[in-house]
Amino acid sequence: MSHDVIERFKPLFEPKTVAVIGASSRGMTFPNIFIRRIREFGFQGGIFPIHPSADSIDGLPAYRSLAETPEPVDYALIAVPAAQIPPLLRGARGRVRFAQVISSGFGEVDEGKEMEAELAAAAREGGMRLLGPNCLGMYSHRARITFTETWPAEAGHIGAISQSGGLGTDLVRRGISRGLRFSGVVTVGNCADVGPNDLLEFYLADDETRVIGMYVEATKDGRRLFEILRAARGKKPVVILKGGRTPLGKAAAASHTGALAGDDRAWVALSRQTGCVLVETLDDYVNTLLTFQALAPRAGQPTRETVLFGNGGGASVLATDFFARAGLDVVPFGKPALEALAALRLPPGTSITNPVDTPVGTLQQDDGGVAEKILEVIYGLARPQALVMHLNMSAFVGRTKTDILGNVTQIALRVQARYPGQAHFALVLRADGEPQLEERKREFRARAVALGIPVYDELDAAARALAALAGFERFLHRQKGEA
Repeated sequence: MSHDVIERFKPLFEPKTVAVIGASSRGMTFPNIFIRRIREFGFQGGIFPIHPSADSIDGLPAYRSLAETPEPVDYALIAVPAAQIPPLLRGARGRVRFAQVISSGFGEVDEGKEMEAELAAAAREGGMRLLGPNCLGMYSHRARITFTETWPAEAGHIGAISQSGGLGTDLVRRGISRGLRFSGVVTVGNCADVGPNDLLEFYLADDETRVIGMYVEATKDGRRLFEILRAARGKKPVVILKGGRTPLGKAAAASHTGALAGDDRAWVALSRQTGCVLVETLDDYVNTLLTFQALAPRAGQPTRETVLFGNGGGASVLATDFFARAGLDVVPFGKPALEALAALRLPPGTSITNPVDTPVGTLQQDDGGVAEKILEVIYGLARPQALVMHLNMSAFVGRTKTDILGNVTQIALRVQARYPGQAHFALVLRADGEPQLEERKREFRARAVALGIPVYDELDAAARALAALAGFERFLHRQKGEA
């Protein structure tokens, strides 16, 4: 089964030939931009513009129809008026494997529902699978295909499915700066043929994919989604951002992609029974994917006991509330750890309970080296299941000449390495919006992510993301006990 689904979708994720319908010989349409983007990205296969009269487009020979290209087409991107598309698909004569219809005017509006049914029938007659309509395209690093203006330079292991082209773009663009790297991102729009379930099966079987993200407004076959996830038994984390969970959200989904969104209680039940992770905002979606990308879930030890370490007493107090509400315990250390921390004779103003509040003055000792002594006690005697280091970057401005932030992070990784598998390590970088500080934060985030550390902007975001990880770990733990 796994081999079959990989072979079915290989032409989509690793196309050797691409056809583009809707490019102009005079102007600059989205298909023209798509041609430019995949060339810049490094696509090495054949690119075949389809045009009724032009001899060439963007320096490439043009062809009158999909049946006339010099080689069969693995992937066709189509952006022409809706009424023109069914005849184009029928005329492919079995020479196209996947067609992605960007055009709108189909099932998302009442008058387009019959046209969408005709579109799906035409794809079947033309011998191809259909993505869309009403979407934006796909990203596949392995093939050097992209629908976005910017794209990650490195391949990754997150496979994403989006019923919204705009949110798919947001995921890629935000993901670049946050450190997400993808095995594939596919927008599916109205799902006239290929839908989230089909791509979920592919990602579950795909060796390049370790984490799966889905933005869905509805699924046409909820039972199949349940069966796929249940059969997977938590093989890979699946993070779902569900649109249309409220009555007004359902109405918005219907007007966006023609979706009939199911009862929210069914999605909550799906999460409980299959281990998929439900999130509510785009930021939580990005943060949770980042968490699973960086941190390996532990079935034998679901995360609960957490240590907060950083500068900012008020932030630590608020964070304790955030983590408690998320089901993660930030409890004071026991006597052995407290006595060992007290023996370090840290400067006044340092709190050695949990949370551990280390003002900048404390962290300046030995250019940040004092953090190694503190963390060694925490790991060795308190033995947390997660440690979240939070740094208020504004407090360091003008007060340190050395790279205290970098030193402390390297120290944390060094201590972490001495206690392998004991605790998840995450970093929160807080800033105040000042442009130079934000630029420094971006640079430091990139360094941290390259070291495999998930980085969050605020402590509440870290709490929700780690709670999602902990929930998945509890599911794996139950599965392990039932096996």
